[in-house]
Amino acid sequence: MRAVTQVGGFSPGVAARVWGESGRCVFVKGVSGGINAVSPVFHRREAVIAARLPARVSAPGLLWVDDDGDWVVLVFEDVDGWVPGVGEWGRVQGALDELAEVGTPCPVEVPRFQDDGFQGWRSLAGDPVLTGRLDGWCRANVERFAELESGWAAAVAGDSLVHGDLRADNILLTEERVYFVDWPHAAKGAPWADLVFLAPSWTARGGPPAAELWAGSGWKVDRDALNAVVAAVAGYFAHSALLPPPPGLPTLREFQRAQAGPALEWLRQGVGS
Repeated sequence: MRAVTQVGGFSPGVAARVWGESGRCVFVKGVSGGINAVSPVFHRREAVIAARLPARVSAPGLLWVDDDGDWVVLVFEDVDGWVPGVGEWGRVQGALDELAEVGTPCPVEVPRFQDDGFQGWRSLAGDPVLTGRLDGWCRANVERFAELESGWAAAVAGDSLVHGDLRADNILLTEERVYFVDWPHAAKGAPWADLVFLAPSWTARGGPPAAELWAGSGWKVDRDALNAVVAAVAGYFAHSALLPPPPGLPTLREFQRAQAGPALEWLRQGVGS
């Protein structure tokens, strides 16, 4: 038996490709509450959702779960692929379109998006210390964006399966297929939501501006609805980037700061100065 640890992502636990004596390879991820109290919750949620995903959804199959009350270990089919480069956006966009098609109506039991998922601007509005660390444009618009953000859950309502946490490192490409991995945040909502969630991270990696990615997608969405969701995403990153790093996740805030810039620029283009 041999194992190769996989880099990337933000789980503080184990993430490795493991080969057994038969030569078969699987992907193993596991975490303990002693490392980070929230991560086992996400693993347990992912175990439930991954077991429900139909084969037509492009995600690795769940093979086995072990939960001793502390450590939660999930074993998936291995995907021998790579994280897409910024020049491979066309394949990713096509896979998003396919997910919207096969995921409508939603083929699994998952919750609808809840307002508490994004409350960054409203949290900032109640915290003058953190608000003081924002740039002048954000400080001047915190209350305005808090009100706009409050409509995000209604704006993204729908009956499609939404991954809910798409970033480049949650996507794997093979020669034949595009896979979406890490599904603990899956929800029922509008099929265009994943593109809004993904675009700032793609821009942060050197891709086109988020607004340009959106314009090229072909989605026709009410402008106020889109602005509400963009505001929610931008507020999440702007607020989270100012917080101390969570236990076991020392690089998370840096990653969130990198996404805050593109998300805020997208928001500025949508609502004006």
